[in-house]
Amino acid sequence: MIRIEMNRVGGDYGFEAKDANGHVITTDTSPESGGMNFGVRPMQMMLMALGGCSGIDVAMIMKKKRQEVKGFKMDISGERETGTEPSLWSKVHVVFELQGDLDLDKAQRACDLSMGKYCSVAETLRRAGAQITWEVKITPASAQ
Repeated sequence: MIRIEMNRVGGDYGFEAKDANGHVITTDTSPESGGMNFGVRPMQMMLMALGGCSGIDVAMIMKKKRQEVKGFKMDISGERETGTEPSLWSKVHVVFELQGDLDLDKAQRACDLSMGKYCSVAETLRRAGAQITWEVKITPASAQ
C-alpha cells in the first residue's frame, strides 16, 4: 500500500505532501480562488506526473535500444472540460524533445510504447476521457 501524508502549511489551501521516502511537494490554488499561489495546482500536477511517468519509460526504452540520449525535455499542454464539475482534462498534448545522435524511428517507438502501453498516468487520463496526443522531435548532439 502506498501512503502520502498531507498537511496544510500555507494559508487556507496550501498543502505539503510527503511520501514514505520523505519527498515533498506543495499544492495550492490560485489567488482568484482564495489561495496564495503557494504551490502547484493539483490538476497541473497530473500533467507533471504524466511527464515523469512517460519520461522514465522513454529513457529506459531508449537505453535498452542502445540510444544515448544527451538531453531530454518535454512540453506538455492540456485543455480541461468547460462548464462541468469536476472539470477533467479533455485534451493533452506532449512534445518529446530528445537530443543526441538518435534514430528517429527508435525514439518514436519508445514514445509510442510509453504513451500507449506502459505509462500508468497516461492510461489513467485516457480512462477518464482525455484525448492524448504526442510528437517526437530530435536535435542532433552536434547542435548542443
